[in-house]
Parts: sequence; structure tokens; C-alpha cells
Amino acid sequence: MTESVDIAVVVVTYQSAETIELCLQRLRAADGVAQIRVVDNASTDGTLEIVQRHALADARLRFIANPDNPGFGVACNQGADDSDSIWLAFVNPDCLVEVDTLSRLRAHAQACAREALLGADLVDEAGARDGAARRRDPDFAAMLRSAAARTLDVDIDDTQALQAVPAISGALMFLPRTLMHRIEGFDQGYRLHAEDLDLCRRAREAGAFVAVANDLRVVHLRGVSSRSRPLFVEWHKHRGLWRYFRKFDARRHRWSTRAAVWTMIWGRCAFVLLTMFGQSFTRGER
Repeated sequence: MTESVDIAVVVVTYQSAETIELCLQRLRAADGVAQIRVVDNASTDGTLEIVQRHALADARLRFIANPDNPGFGVACNQGADDSDSIWLAFVNPDCLVEVDTLSRLRAHAQACAREALLGADLVDEAGARDGAARRRDPDFAAMLRSAAARTLDVDIDDTQALQAVPAISGALMFLPRTLMHRIEGFDQGYRLHAEDLDLCRRAREAGAFVAVANDLRVVHLRGVSSRSRPLFVEWHKHRGLWRYFRKFDARRHRWSTRAAVWTMIWGRCAFVLLTMFGQSFTRGER
């Protein structure tokens, strides 16, 4: 039986020259891939030159070069809209899939009784498993009462090949295009961070099955591009958390709780940014 070739892969890049070469090599060799769409958010480190070289060598690969950085969610939607395969895989440029990763995710999804949004068991280069692959919804009111509530990691259950979880990591997401259309894609109001939590929550609310494939390991090199702009990342991380709270949870709480959550999120943001500024100033004096 001929292997189905019906998966479109979307890769969003920004300052990703360090990892995009190997990422694209892996994706071009992966089973079932019909289309690869790379959306670059105005990289200046040579990322686009690497992508162009791969596009010349492989007709399945096309790229979109944004003149600025509109954000991760916007770029994901651009890539999805520029493809038409029935399955979609969103893969970070620092993720290294195996030859059968995507085809096995497709097989898992096809075996589900309803539409599914699936992730993989993410590991670092040493094989350590990433807690972000399995997450619960953030409960900001509970975070006010307990620091333990700020940890979103869900315990790993290796007895299940597909472990149902509230949320998976945006580093690798696999779903049918019909589900992507039904939930209207990524919320473009996020710049980066929390848009994956948002997508998973809306998928569940639409009746989809959200799960991580514990039998599929994918190396995730973790935020190579983010290290080049830590202040930008921290600002938008906290902005994304506040947007998530306002969108899903704020209406359930009194104004005093909403004010306390605002103070917690933005107070932590101020602390992190001031610490970074202080460290930069200290390094500059040496």
C-alpha cells in the first residue's frame, strides 16, 4: 500500500539560522509530507538564505518572508492558509522530527473517535523529557493562593500511548485542517507565548481530543531564537498570560481577584525585566 502524502508542515522562523538547516533536512525526509511552508518573521541572521536554498532543492517547500515580525500566531495562520493538505503540523525550527514522527501522529489522529490535536514527547539533546509537552490550563486565581499552582506540568503516564491532557506544547502540534478551520486558527492577538494554551483550550471547547503521543520522542532544542531577545520575550510572555486570563477566566472572578491577577502578572514582569536590565548594566561596567 502506498504511503499517503497529505501533511502540510508549517515552520515559523525568527533568527533561526542555528537550527533551521537540520530542522528542514529532517522535515524533507519525513514520511507523508506533501507541503512545507516556512514563514520568516524578518530574520537578519541568514535564516532566509538557508530556507531559500532548501526551497530551490525541494518543490514542496515554499516560504513567506514577512517584512516585519507580526507574531507567532499570525505566521502560523499564514503558513496554514498557503497550504491545502488535509493534515497540518506546526513544527518549531528547533524541533528535530524523526522519519516516521508525522506519519505516526497522523495514524494516532485517524484512530481517534473525534478530531484530535496531538503533540509528541519532547526531549532535549540529552534525552530529558520536557514538562511543557503536557500542561494543564493556568488557574490564575489559584496561583494567588499557592505557588505550586504556577507549575502547569502534568505527570507523565507512560501506560498510555496517547495521554489526554488539557494542553500540549506549541513546539509541535498536529491536527486536521477541518479542526483548524472550525476554531479559526491561532488567536492573532498574542505575539508569542500562551497562544498554544489558547489554541488547545478552544480545541477542547469545540469537542476535540487533545493529547500527547508518549510513544513518539522529538528532540526540542528549546528557544534558540528567544535567547537573542530576552526582554522582548519576557514582555510578550506576560502580555500573553494577561490576554489569556482576560479571555477565558476574568469574567468568572470579582474585580478584586482580577486586580490581584493583574498585579501578579505585571509585577512579576517588572521584576524580571528590572533584573535583566541590572544584569546587563553590571556586565557593561566590567
